[in-house]
Amino acid sequence: MGKRMGIVRRTAAAMGMATIAVAAFAVPTGAPQAAAPSPGVQRGVTGLPVPRFVSLKASRVNLRVGPGEDYNVSWVFVRPGLPVEVIQEYDNWRRIRDSDGTVGWVFQSLLSGKRTVVVSPWSKGDPLPIRSYAAPDATVSAYLQPGVMGTVDRCRDSWCRISGADYSGWIPEDQLWGVYQHEEID
Repeated sequence: MGKRMGIVRRTAAAMGMATIAVAAFAVPTGAPQAAAPSPGVQRGVTGLPVPRFVSLKASRVNLRVGPGEDYNVSWVFVRPGLPVEVIQEYDNWRRIRDSDGTVGWVFQSLLSGKRTVVVSPWSKGDPLPIRSYAAPDATVSAYLQPGVMGTVDRCRDSWCRISGADYSGWIPEDQLWGVYQHEEID
């Protein structure tokens, strides 16, 4: 399915050249960026915009083929905090899409409004730098492997400040799945 991903951090002891890998989680790869909602935003039964990004609240979330407990479970998510996109609402059920493009229905109470992201899950390349401030020439504070998950602290001017247990910094929003292009988050 996915491969083990991690955080690669610069260490001062080796003049920024040595790295330490920290295990993260398995995430499907190969997904394109989500499209930004159009100016005429649609609203779901909750009155909230559809589509929108949320995260998984529970440590075990059944993804069903339809909006109800009578429908078969097609997938089980086991990573709380994973960002997903709500693409449809029906009663207390939300149709979601993950970074791999997998789509299904979950009960609304299993979702959180907390914004999280996955770093470049479609990439199998080298670690990506996060920077001390929102500029391409800012000091690199850490390198993140594709697939690392983080919390969105804020987004502005096409950059997002994200953080995890061992890192924080700014990264271009086009290297993240879980935020829309040009989305402002405070």
